[in-house]
Amino acid sequence: MSVIDDIAAASKRASPHIVLSEGDDPRIIQAAGRAARDRLARLTLLGTSEVGDDVAVIDPATSGNLTDYADAFYELRQHKGVSHEAALAAVTDPLGYAAMMVRLGDADGTIGGATHTTSDVVRTALQIIGRAKGVNVVSSYFLMLIEDGTRPVVFADCGLVLQPSEEELASIAIASSHSLTAMTGLVPKVAMLSFSTKGSVPQGAHESLGRIARAIELVHDRAPDLTIDGELQFDAALLPQIAERKAPGSPVAGSANVFVFPSLSAGNIGYKIAERIGGAVALGPILQGLAKPANDLSRGCSSDDVYQMIAITGAQAAALS
Repeated sequence: MSVIDDIAAASKRASPHIVLSEGDDPRIIQAAGRAARDRLARLTLLGTSEVGDDVAVIDPATSGNLTDYADAFYELRQHKGVSHEAALAAVTDPLGYAAMMVRLGDADGTIGGATHTTSDVVRTALQIIGRAKGVNVVSSYFLMLIEDGTRPVVFADCGLVLQPSEEELASIAIASSHSLTAMTGLVPKVAMLSFSTKGSVPQGAHESLGRIARAIELVHDRAPDLTIDGELQFDAALLPQIAERKAPGSPVAGSANVFVFPSLSAGNIGYKIAERIGGAVALGPILQGLAKPANDLSRGCSSDDVYQMIAITGAQAAALS
């Protein structure tokens, strides 16, 4: 089976309840119908469109849970000056309603972004679902299928954290290692990427080198069993023959399966080069670091993209169960 087939199988076994907040969008409707037929997950769409007997539909504005959800949002955000009226408006919005379903255990994960911006999706998830315990930053990753789709690796962060501090880099590395295992079952080997390999450029030459070194120290303290090394250039991290010359003795070089970029700029450029020139398949971006799964679609997504994100969100939920 392919990697995406394995991910779909993990979701099917767990049968999680996934809510899609933009249930009137034709791409969402098509993907949900297909996912329901394949028994990928138990699905709820927010909206007014009829989909089929296997997919539940809820209109937040007329839902019997609306008052309870508004009360829960008020309790959660009143310290920020949120009024009862604002709380009601927040959960009448489909993004807010879906996130509250997840927070209160009425769903296991949520997906939005087909018609909303990434900032709206992420902000709502942070406000309502919140970060996982011990996590100081929510980040994103791509599950990259390289070598003709046979080798899954993680690229992070390619879509959310602009210029991660050493604390944030450490958190991204740890979260990405967990994400790889949740999606693939693989034991992670984390490469902290740079334009330098193991001191080939003096550490004082660029601020990112010191930031990477300090991040690795933090990972050693927080996750001592995690195999991590850096700084490494991408070729040294990926290719054994290059690793032998550039980083002999490294526990990661030549066999890395988690690649942590020093900045959003580097990560975003890197995954697009891998996808467009290298022929890699890029699944994502996938959010990590939240207490429960919530994911963001591109507004240019296809129904196939939505279907894959249902499988991914279901697998994330399965890993937490």
